[in-house]
Amino acid sequence: MPAGFSSLDFYYILPELVLTGGAMLLLLLAVLAPRRDGLLLWTALATVAATLVALASFAGLDVTASRGLLAIDGFAAFFKVIVLLSAALTLLMSAPYMRVEGIRVGEYYFLILCASLGMMFMASGVDLITLFIGLETMAVSFYVLAGFLKPNPRSNEAAVKYFVLGAFSLGILLYGMSLLYGATGTTSLAGIAAALRGQDPSLVLVLAVILVAAGMSFKIAAVPFHMWAPDVYEGAPTPVTAFLSVGSKAASFAMLLRIFVEGLPALGAEWAMLFYGLAVVTMTVGNIAALTQSNLKRMLAYSSIAHAGYLLIGVVVRTERGVAAMLVYLGVYLFMQLGAFAVVTAMRRSDIIGDELKDLNGLSKRSPVAAFAMLFFMLSLGGIPPTAGFMGKVWLFGAAIDAGFIWLAVIAVANSALSIYYYLRVVVFMWINEEEGVGSPIAIGPAMAVAIGVALLGTVVLGLYPQALFEQAETAARTLDGIAATVAVR
Repeated sequence: MPAGFSSLDFYYILPELVLTGGAMLLLLLAVLAPRRDGLLLWTALATVAATLVALASFAGLDVTASRGLLAIDGFAAFFKVIVLLSAALTLLMSAPYMRVEGIRVGEYYFLILCASLGMMFMASGVDLITLFIGLETMAVSFYVLAGFLKPNPRSNEAAVKYFVLGAFSLGILLYGMSLLYGATGTTSLAGIAAALRGQDPSLVLVLAVILVAAGMSFKIAAVPFHMWAPDVYEGAPTPVTAFLSVGSKAASFAMLLRIFVEGLPALGAEWAMLFYGLAVVTMTVGNIAALTQSNLKRMLAYSSIAHAGYLLIGVVVRTERGVAAMLVYLGVYLFMQLGAFAVVTAMRRSDIIGDELKDLNGLSKRSPVAAFAMLFFMLSLGGIPPTAGFMGKVWLFGAAIDAGFIWLAVIAVANSALSIYYYLRVVVFMWINEEEGVGSPIAIGPAMAVAIGVALLGTVVLGLYPQALFEQAETAARTLDGIAATVAVR
């Protein structure tokens, strides 16, 4: 192995270099032209677009770069696309929101790009050190973003809670990683898998698995490590909440799959049962708690917790189809979740916050476009055909049945049926309740219209024609090392 990095290693991280360069340029422009909000937005969007173009040049590659620290494969590419699309839609919905809040956007856009950079390394990392650096890059960016509304006490509270609990979970995760290193003598996921092959699980290894699972469960907001999510989702700026609920969740699931499927296939029987329990509790608690919420952002927070429980089904199944089903679900979740938050963001005006259910009263008359879009997003989140959410749940629950986890699929279907109540409750407020005095008219500008339009298009098209997404997800799942080994030890 070479002593240093070659030019080829830098080529393999070209998307990350493009994103980093764009973020630095954006920060410079924020100093030179702090009030040119349009220029800053276009620079941020151009950076995301350029990163996607650079990423496209690696289509079909399946190599390990940077001295075994990064994997350039279809699995990483799939998650990077989800992260970059999430960032682009978040930037679009942020522009009018920040104008209403009266906040300069330069540093804000910079932090969005920095969080995206961390997520991309989380998707590519095949070494515990790389994964940790990516995770912290993302987490530190979100700590600042959560408290970006400095005059707002709820935003400050959200940032403090997220930071304190995040630091606590990080300590648990690092302790688990240190135990893995102590037991195997390496931080490489491939090296850990090789060292554990054929070994009986020791007490140290079981403890390491529990600690790493607990640390990762915080990042995906799985019960009982979800206590931060409702307060942070409610207090953070709404576009940040949207990005946190989609981009952060996708990157955390990518990291979780890397660690457990690639690094710990020999302990598959142990960690699968752990995630089985987490999946059941998470989807059930999330849905039940969402039933009583009157704040839209808190309701979507508990909904996001429930969806994390659904996604954990793919980890429990740990087959190629199970992983592919997870990727499909994350792909459709991107559009329906960000779309819902885009409508909530559009409700924010100078004289009203607009994140309470009662603020939706008569929305079908005040803003028919927003109400129509929100209708589809709620139906999709509830898994009602012919939306993308229905196809995602069919694929995910079907993977559980194929793998023999019948009761897990039954519990998931029951929870999905339960969730329809609070999603349709939103529809009732918009389309049936009478209009009340709810502030100034809702104005949907070009940037917000594009964000809502793209999310709606994705929700509808992937519900009617999901085949392309299925094929991409299956191709990406095949490149994840350790699937066959995990199935073999089931």
